[in-house]
Amino acid sequence: MKILMVTSESNPFAKTGGLADVVYALSKEQAVLGHEVSIVLPKYGSLMQTENLQMRFIASVPVSLGWREQVAKIFKTVLDGITFYFVDNEYYFAREGLYGYYDDMERFAFFTLAVRNMLEVIKLKPDIIHVHDWQPGMLPVLIKKQNKDQPFYKKMKFVLTIHNPAFQGMFDPNLIVDFYGLPIRLYDNGLLRFNDRASSLKAAIMTVDKITTVSPTHASELLTPEGSKGLDPIINLRRDDFVGILNGIDYQEFNPLKDPNLPLNFSNRSLNRKEQLKKLLFEELNIDYHGQALYGMVSRLTWQKGINLVLEAAELVLQKGASVVIVGSGEYGYEQEFERLRARYPNTMAIYIGYNNQLAHRVYAASDFFFMPSLFEPCGIGQMIAMRYATLPIVRRTGGLNDTVIGYDGQNEDEATGFVFDEYNRYWMNLTTLFALEIYQDKELLKKLRLNTMRVDNRWEKSAKEYIALYEEVVK
Repeated sequence: MKILMVTSESNPFAKTGGLADVVYALSKEQAVLGHEVSIVLPKYGSLMQTENLQMRFIASVPVSLGWREQVAKIFKTVLDGITFYFVDNEYYFAREGLYGYYDDMERFAFFTLAVRNMLEVIKLKPDIIHVHDWQPGMLPVLIKKQNKDQPFYKKMKFVLTIHNPAFQGMFDPNLIVDFYGLPIRLYDNGLLRFNDRASSLKAAIMTVDKITTVSPTHASELLTPEGSKGLDPIINLRRDDFVGILNGIDYQEFNPLKDPNLPLNFSNRSLNRKEQLKKLLFEELNIDYHGQALYGMVSRLTWQKGINLVLEAAELVLQKGASVVIVGSGEYGYEQEFERLRARYPNTMAIYIGYNNQLAHRVYAASDFFFMPSLFEPCGIGQMIAMRYATLPIVRRTGGLNDTVIGYDGQNEDEATGFVFDEYNRYWMNLTTLFALEIYQDKELLKKLRLNTMRVDNRWEKSAKEYIALYEEVVK
């Protein structure tokens, strides 16, 4: 089967969050299963370069956004059995970041139009076009409305994965005509209209053949007003074509036995090395070591991730002599709050503002507990990575966190893999965090729970096969 992933980011070239991990790992696993997989994404100015990998220019593609006549230069490379295509235009993509610009809607309209035009130019004819989130959401609309009578596009089928429902690609309805050359009646008849604006995410939901999200629990949440960020009436219209498929993680990248980012590797037979890794991390970060518990966090520092809960819980355990290490960046106010907390506990806390892959791996491996009390979490991979490194997650029962972590309740020590609470409030977060600290004192129980986490199998193989089955259902 020929599969094309259309995405705004993908490892190992462009990443701001879990979307990049998912697209790359899923594609890699599908290629292993024998399918012909391609990924197309913008050629950002900040594109990460992979050693000894050559990008080859293959085509210039004309793109018209209303009166704006532009050109997309298409580049190609192959990595891990995946063909990567890059859409290059310096005006739109030669910038420091991936998102957050005033003209993001125009930038991704250009990208979407360029992908559509490129298919015929380079004779790329996928069986399945798998679009991810809002950025390429107008692609199935364009092809189904503007190219429906052209033999080249006629048999193409579409799958959408909703990774984060909070971002819906909202734009002025006039841009339907101006950017995409589509008739305004597609807004008037409700196909593209959402809360009195146009939405590229709604456009995709209404026009693709199948819709997925990244965990079974989150699929249920997206059918409710509380969990869908307002999308539930739309998704309920397509509920028969909607399914939750749990993400996995890359077991080659996250492997405690072979991870090159660690100064010391370990397995379930050498769990005592976690304590040595903690000592080495403390030396690296200038934290005093006295056998204390370590709470780690690797995350975007945003409201969604429950940072306000983490701030109070972190101070509680710091007061009791534990240590806290945070790696991440995000909302400036949260960054400053963590900096102020570190200033009060300079000998037992560290924070790294930004993303450092090697440090992130070391925090996953050295920590005893991992903060992830998200307000909502479609799937989350941080908790799965933590468990891969025998680190016990502290999570709220939502989305993929509910599907992947079994909370210890005092009686289920043979299956528990972390600590779980339900209500999103400081009381339950603090209680759960302090309960974990109590368990830290019981080394025999702590080891048993750690071994439980290392038996969990979150490989991509099962999920990739579920996606292939879904694709086969669509194209038959």
